[in-house]
Amino acid sequence: MADIDSPAEHVAEASPASPPQRGRRGAFLAVVVAISLLLFGVPWWTLLGPSNDWPLPVVLVGSLLLLAGFVALPIAMTRGHSRHDDRAARIGDTLLGVVWVLFVWSLIGDVLRLALHLGGVDNPGRSRIVAAFTLVVSIGLLAWGHYEAMRVSRVRELDVTLPRLRAGLDGTRVVLIADTHYGPIDRAEWSRKVAALVNTLDADVIAHAGDIADGTPVERAEQAAPLGTLTARLAKVYVTGNHEYFNEAQGWLDRMTELGWSSLHNRHIVVERGGDRLVIAGVDDVTAKSSGLPGHRTDLAAALAGADPDLPVLLLAHQPKFVAKAAEAGIDLQVSGHTHGGQMWPFNFLVRLDQPVVRGLSRHGDRTQLYTSGGTGFWGPPFRIFAPSEITVLTLRSAAPR
Repeated sequence: MADIDSPAEHVAEASPASPPQRGRRGAFLAVVVAISLLLFGVPWWTLLGPSNDWPLPVVLVGSLLLLAGFVALPIAMTRGHSRHDDRAARIGDTLLGVVWVLFVWSLIGDVLRLALHLGGVDNPGRSRIVAAFTLVVSIGLLAWGHYEAMRVSRVRELDVTLPRLRAGLDGTRVVLIADTHYGPIDRAEWSRKVAALVNTLDADVIAHAGDIADGTPVERAEQAAPLGTLTARLAKVYVTGNHEYFNEAQGWLDRMTELGWSSLHNRHIVVERGGDRLVIAGVDDVTAKSSGLPGHRTDLAAALAGADPDLPVLLLAHQPKFVAKAAEAGIDLQVSGHTHGGQMWPFNFLVRLDQPVVRGLSRHGDRTQLYTSGGTGFWGPPFRIFAPSEITVLTLRSAAPR
């Protein structure tokens, strides 16, 4: 794919940055360098530091490999994700995943180091055992994590009781997918297999909770095409995620409509089963307004406009943190994605700082429940470590006797 410079890049080239802009850029660069030094420096100290007393050739080769990664990571990530160079993105994403695992397990290795010290094991044996532990565990987790990321998602099934759900809707099967993130790695075959699996799940409703792709509808056309083969008795519904606002959000809404989905762009539909009705509403992602795209914002009032307030509501909102607004509005069930279940442990603890829930079913207020999917695909690093992907079947249950 050819590189295309944005107008903003041409302006930046033509006009010197103001002192405040240069200061912000310098501060950002300093933060990036500091983080990179930490991510690569800690593994270097664990694997190659002086206490290991490795032969000089081992230290030189290992240091050069880590130095190459340190230099390549920001270049590949910038080129890959800012300039849409898929090859660079694959390199950068993989490097990011590898160094994250090495960093985490280097820190964990310090626990082993302390235990060995207390057990009377001296250096260099102690440090070499820790280095071997860190390397072996990291390689094992990366291999397993890559398998987990690339495999067809497991199906997770659970019942969700909604007190306002009428008997005719009891047993309604909602199949939830989220965060497919079709991207630099061509997963067209994976997408076809996911679609085939979803079509075996006897869905009344299929919901995609956003983050379809990293790329435009044209760039990811083949990977997204299997979404058009999905079948449901009542509806197929979709809302935007934050990544759509990096890559033609309106284009994705239009493309999903072409593929036979109801794009819930701050609107709702009503479905009927067994003589009873359910409102299915959707809102744009919470980042929509800041994207500057005309007509895009998160507007729950518009999504529910004209809906019968006595009917139960299933709301699609990409980010779990929207549940605070949903609870205020008396929504019965919100379904979301975004978190990926953390994707690479222990990143789930960082996700929890931004979102109220990382995955699973939770209650918010007197009426509202939230189901947060762990995600069907993955973003960036092609690894899932202690955070399996999922296709979720939510069977809606009425509180009335069946």
